Formats: sequence, structure tokens, C-alpha cells
Amino acid sequence: MRNDPASTATALLDRVGGPANVTSATYCMTRLRLALADPAAVDAEGLRALPGVLGLVSDGPALQIVLGPGVVDEVTAEVEARVAATGRPEPGDTLPGETGAVTKPGEVTKPGEVTNPGETREQATPLKTALRRVANVFVPLIPALIGCGVLSGLNGLLLNTGWLPSLTPALSCAASAFLALIAVFVGHNTAKEFGGTPVLGGAVAAVVVYPGVARVSAFGTHLAPGQGGVLGALAAALLATRVEKWVRGRVPGALDVLLTPTVTVLVSGLVTLYGLMYAAGVVATVIGTAATWLLATAGAVAGLLLGGLFLPLVMLGLHQALIPIHTTLIEQQGYTVLLPLLAMAGAGQVGAALAVHVRLRHDVSHASLRTTIRSALPAGLLGVGEPLIYGVSLPLGRPFLTACAGGAAGGAFVGFFAMLGTRVGATAIGPSGWALFPLLTGNRGMGTAAAIYAGGLLTGYLVGFLATYAFGFPRRPRAGAQA
Repeated sequence: MRNDPASTATALLDRVGGPANVTSATYCMTRLRLALADPAAVDAEGLRALPGVLGLVSDGPALQIVLGPGVVDEVTAEVEARVAATGRPEPGDTLPGETGAVTKPGEVTKPGEVTNPGETREQATPLKTALRRVANVFVPLIPALIGCGVLSGLNGLLLNTGWLPSLTPALSCAASAFLALIAVFVGHNTAKEFGGTPVLGGAVAAVVVYPGVARVSAFGTHLAPGQGGVLGALAAALLATRVEKWVRGRVPGALDVLLTPTVTVLVSGLVTLYGLMYAAGVVATVIGTAATWLLATAGAVAGLLLGGLFLPLVMLGLHQALIPIHTTLIEQQGYTVLLPLLAMAGAGQVGAALAVHVRLRHDVSHASLRTTIRSALPAGLLGVGEPLIYGVSLPLGRPFLTACAGGAAGGAFVGFFAMLGTRVGATAIGPSGWALFPLLTGNRGMGTAAAIYAGGLLTGYLVGFLATYAFGFPRRPRAGAQA
């Protein structure tokens, strides 16, 4: 029986220093992400002991609490309500924009627990900080990307079969409108994350998708609406935030409301038109060309590496930093060829968990671990891997590595077909596992893409199972490795 979200939220807040210590609360598919004014107030041991807490990762003022799908959104809503009722700390108590950053894992101390309670902000490298903040820009967009992607897949199915021809234009509008204006949302979130005025970030990023840019020439060529895509929007909003802060610190208070937004939009808009859009367009083209070339020439190797290394990225919380690349590929090609390869990591994880369950089926001392596996497998089959990572494979150690081997095998399977000229892609990002089937497409049609993807999943399951069964238990699991 699932814990009451209200009581869980209360217990969590009691152990992070109370609602007044929380500067922001966000969530993704499995994790409650808190930004804290005083990280030293966190009772890490108390958090880890709470029922339903699958994992705990800390990094300075940012804290992730892994609760699992179907629970995290309800608990986050309760946490936000309590924080709003108490009142947030003053902005000076924390760095602007430090919202729900993904974190660096430390040592595994017991099943489902990963923590660096003593880590300071200085220990976070600039690269990790940048990746976390870019991820924070895109994570809030995932629900819309999923919804529009599913509608796009449904619309493609109707077009291919010729069913309901009167409905497909409307479905196309519903599915495509968000992606057509995604630059505005990226600009809004970027300014919010980096301490600027969100609407100014959105206003400058809107230049990227405005149809009138076709009349503007830069570097001897006419710009195209959408040129540079989300990368251009991200760069434009970052520039707008810098310009806004610079102007606001230099104009008299009486003129701030007039001059700051005007100068911000003017300067940032012109630089976007005559520099950033062109440069971002070049980068986006390189990304698309490189992905296509890599899969065509070394698809099996690329799939092996991507599928094998994705679980560590999920464990680190850095997988969200790939969202801009996925989004760029979707804008250019209509689908991302990387997501089906990365999704194979979840298949390896499922196979490894099944092997653990089978190996321990007669061991009464690990009944709790088998219960954890049974409860987390449905989510794992749908591509949500954190419950199995933090509750099963990572605490046991070797099964985490053998799960990566299963993911590598599945990725190599899908990548091999890309070398033969059959690419498998996803029209949106977010789900994986069996939940990705409605979003699948490719250069040979949805049916072929689904068949290859299914083959990759089965390969990942099988190799993950066999590798774990054979090599995941060189000795008897530690008695403490129970969920």
C-alpha cells in the first residue's frame, strides 16, 4: 500500500530543515528535486530511513530524493504547498536559478541510498554545474514533448493507414504547435534558471522562430525562421540575461522599468539575428550530420557505447543534459536516433533485476529485495529505471555492471541496423522501454522501426539476465543488500 503523499511530504520537509529551508521544489519522472538555502540542515540518515525513499543524492544546495513514478508528482505538490504556505527564503539566501539541479552521486551506503552529505558547492566542477543548469531549462518541457510526440505518432499512423482523414489536419496542429514555438519556452526557462526576467528571455528567443527573419541577411545569406532551433534560443536567452543584469546595475531606478527591457530586447535581439542564429544553425547542422554519419559508419559500436554508458549517466542525474541534442535532432529530422539506443540501458537493467530475482528465489533472507524487484519491474519495463538502479542493482554492485552490459548489447543490435541503412528514431523524448513504441518512427516506416526496437529490447533483456546470472554473484550478496 502506497504511503500518503501528505505524510510523506511532511516527513521529508522535517528532515531537510523545514519548508523555510526550501528555495524551490521540482520533479521529473521519479525524483523530487529540492534547492536548499542551508544544505547543512539536511538529516541525510533520517531521509534514507523513510519508507518509500529509493535513493538520495546531494550536491551542495541541491538535493534529489528518488521516490519513483506515480508518487513523486503527488509528493512534490504537497511539498510545494507547504513551502508556499511557509514562505520561501529571500533570494539572497541562495544563488538565483539554483532550481532542482541534478546531482553527483557518492558511495552506496545501503540499498537505495546514494549520498554525498558533506559535499560542498566548491566540489562541483564548472562542467557539471553547467550541465545541471541546462538540464533544468529542458526538464519542465518534457511533459509537453511527450504529449505532442504521442499525438505526432498517432497522426502518422492515421496518415499511413488513410483512416479519419478529416481528423489528421487537426491532430497535426495539436502535435506540431509546441515544437514550432519551443524556442520561446526554452528562452523563458533559460532566463528563469540563470536569474533573468523570464518573459524577456522568451521575447528574445521568439526572434528565432519569427517568420519575419526571412527578410534578414546575415553572412551573405537570408536567415530562415527557426534557424539554430533550441540552441539558438538558449544562447539568445543567456545573452539577454547578461545584458539585462548589466543594464539594470547601471541605470537609475526611475528609468529601470523603461530602459532595461528595451535595451535588453534591442541588443540581444540584434546579436541573435546577426550572429547567434547563424552560429547555432551551424552547430545544429553539425550535430545532425554527425549523428547520421556515426550511425551509418559505426552504428554498432556507437550503440554499444551509448547503451552501455547510459545507466551511469542516469545514476549521475546527467542524462537530462542530452535533451537539447534530442530536441535538435527532432527539429531537423523529425525524430531523434539517439533515444532508442539509450533506451536499451533500461532493458539491460530489467534483465539484470530478473536474474537477481531468480538467483535469490529460494533465499528467505532476501525476501525484501525480491519484493522490491517485483514492485519496480513494471516501471522498469516502461523505461523508468531509477527504482531498479537505487533499489536493486547499484546496492548489489556487480548487477549494475552486468545491466550496463545488457544495455550495450541492445544498443549494438539497434546500431547494427543503422549501419545497414535502417534508422530507428523517436518523435519525442521522455519515455523509453515499452512506452516508447507509440513514438517510434524511422526512414523505413513505423513498422520496421518497431520491429528493430523490439529486437533490441529483447537482446538487452537476455544479455542483462545472462550476464547477471553468470557473473553478478561471484559470492553471496551482502546481508545488508536488501531493499
